[in-house]
Amino acid sequence: MSESPVKTRIDQGVLEVTLDRPKANAVDLATSRVMGEVFKDFRDNPDLRVAILTAAGEKFFCPGWDLKAAAGGDDVDGDYGAGGFGGIQELPRLNKPIICAVNGICCGGGLEIALSTDIILAAEHATFALPEIHSGTVADAASIKLPKRIPYHIAMELLLTGRWIDAEEAHRWGFVNEILPADRLMERAREVASLLASGPPLVMAAIKEVVRDAEGSPFQDSLNRITTRQLETIDVLYGSEDMREGFTAFAEKRDPQWKGK
Repeated sequence: MSESPVKTRIDQGVLEVTLDRPKANAVDLATSRVMGEVFKDFRDNPDLRVAILTAAGEKFFCPGWDLKAAAGGDDVDGDYGAGGFGGIQELPRLNKPIICAVNGICCGGGLEIALSTDIILAAEHATFALPEIHSGTVADAASIKLPKRIPYHIAMELLLTGRWIDAEEAHRWGFVNEILPADRLMERAREVASLLASGPPLVMAAIKEVVRDAEGSPFQDSLNRITTRQLETIDVLYGSEDMREGFTAFAEKRDPQWKGK
């Protein structure tokens, strides 16, 4: 049996997911399906609070779709698994925070995967691009996401030219949160994950669902769904033990003890 292209590690409620598929960590159909199962388990396991997604090696984070696998018979319209390409882009009810630690080249579908996470940390040597234009195809998910994350004209330039940008420029446009020396990248990712894991899980789940719901809705419609408790995570949060604990801890001037219920 071949070794899994996805390695996992769990520490104090934090799941670390490492894409490990030499030479470049490209994603084929089988790898995408494995990633989908990993993140589905993460979503459904109440003991897991936060995930970190990174990749093995120092040169590549992920170049996206494995063109060699496609040439060998992988169908671009094939079965990507539970969460769509890369396991998280289309996974429903994924209401836990995910940190992406970009350790190298991040382009095409790899950048689309990174854009599906909540916080992006990048090594100083990381580079980014959407080179699909040169292959005669469209960066579909990025064409939807990127103009909503950074200035429209910059997003369109990247999509229409396929030019490469470094971590500094990615940070300047706002889709990278922090730039770290390579040897500090995972240390910082774990620091951020630990901070998030110590927070109120029901509130974080509600934040993610509200943000996702509001993305394609008018403000008032989204607000109405919150105030009338139409969103599942909001309904669970309102009246929960954790919500009462938050109020009580504030009144008693102590740190709250979150139970996730």
